[in-house]
Amino acid sequence: MRLFQKTFAATLLGATALGATVALPAAADSVMITILGVGDIYEFDEGFAPINAIAKAERAANPNTIYVMDGDMLSPSLLSGFDGGQNTIDLTNLVPFDLAVPGNHEFDAGTANFLEKMAASNYPWAAINITNEDGSPVPGLGGVMHMDVGGIKVALIPVAQDTTPEVASPDGLAFQSTVDTGIAAAKQARADGAELVIGVVQTNMANDRALIASHAFDVIMSGDDHSYATSYDGITAYVETSMDGRFLSPLDLHIEITNKDDGTRSIKWTPNFRFINTADVAPDPETQAMVDKLAADLDASLNIEIGATSGALDSRRNVVRGEESAMGNLIADAMRDATGADITITNGGGIRADRTYDPGTVLTRRDILSELPFGNVTVVTEIPGSQILAALENGVSQVENGAGRFPQVSGVSFVYDPSAPAGSRITEVMVGGAALDADKVYKVATNDYMLGGGDGYGALGGGRVVVDKGNGSLMANDVMNYIIANGGTSIAVEGRIKTVGQ
Repeated sequence: MRLFQKTFAATLLGATALGATVALPAAADSVMITILGVGDIYEFDEGFAPINAIAKAERAANPNTIYVMDGDMLSPSLLSGFDGGQNTIDLTNLVPFDLAVPGNHEFDAGTANFLEKMAASNYPWAAINITNEDGSPVPGLGGVMHMDVGGIKVALIPVAQDTTPEVASPDGLAFQSTVDTGIAAAKQARADGAELVIGVVQTNMANDRALIASHAFDVIMSGDDHSYATSYDGITAYVETSMDGRFLSPLDLHIEITNKDDGTRSIKWTPNFRFINTADVAPDPETQAMVDKLAADLDASLNIEIGATSGALDSRRNVVRGEESAMGNLIADAMRDATGADITITNGGGIRADRTYDPGTVLTRRDILSELPFGNVTVVTEIPGSQILAALENGVSQVENGAGRFPQVSGVSFVYDPSAPAGSRITEVMVGGAALDADKVYKVATNDYMLGGGDGYGALGGGRVVVDKGNGSLMANDVMNYIIANGGTSIAVEGRIKTVGQ
């Protein structure tokens, strides 16, 4: 484990240089530490300007403020498809974090892109459970960070999501258990003398609960679930930091210090959760100026109209990850049309705009690139029906969790039972009006991420690859060309995906 040392004086809390040592006054009988966490911030024109304003205000109000990012920033967004997320680095460099933890979306464009963006950051990145595949440290990526804040010995425990290799492309990296590694590091930090142990984690709610139940942490700042939540069980205070900075909860810890006769001391603290709706916050002027420039640069090329939709389209997160979606049908049909494949299977989690389109909406390049911001390529493989069935089983295996692997399809229809055990949920599959033949080889269009096993789609591998990533076209281009060629779209939900009883 690599150790970062960081000592803060009140006037230097905003500094991000590692290894700084500053003389501190004697500890007071009480001190207040504020912890501000953000995570899952994607769109340059939504959260960054108010977040930066709040971070500046919190640091001005209390120099004993710790500002952390708990993952997911570089991707996905419309602009990150062009610059690999550099816009998010530029925006956060204006008001740097004290620590940033890489989320799974930091690796959507591969490890090399993450390392490049990490090097361009004016703040440290860290994760105790990420190494190179050979077990060696990742250059530039830190571990536990020890800080002295207001005379209190603080340890920040940065932990990444261990399922990242399944949902992103962290080539060359290994991820250890989020929960086990995090708890062990927290206990070790306590044994090493930390008086306040703070987890900065990017993981799902189930893992959050396990980390809270361990009582190894005083505070946990968590991202990944795109929700807002706070809790306190008398031992561990917890904040789930919402999405795009929509709702922030600065956490004030009022710490009482008791000095004992034997020269040791103990601390007791009480939490105060504050709520900020960033829609009510005036944006930071410097950040807003950068946002305005980024927006202007995009407008000229993205506001080109490509065709109207005669029906409603729906790309809301709960829809594309849980049921047949008209937007999913449009994308899957375009991929099949572009390749001449028998069927298309694409993951709902790759459809990202999270919105609806009324009938008559004139679609633009911006709309399609917002729906498909990852830059994925349409690829084609030939596999038997048995593997197609296994792929569809994987697609519906975590529907109850809203997992991104849920399939949007073309040329194939299926029925599944969400109450059945995962792996045994598909009850019927039809291709071209006939039942799926387990032994017949079908030509399947999908995206390069899934063909590589992403989102658990290992069943798509092992076949004869007809069109690989190097020779495929961008999914977004396939969709735009399809809409233009058809003079718009009349796609609708038509019964491609049903649950038992429908």
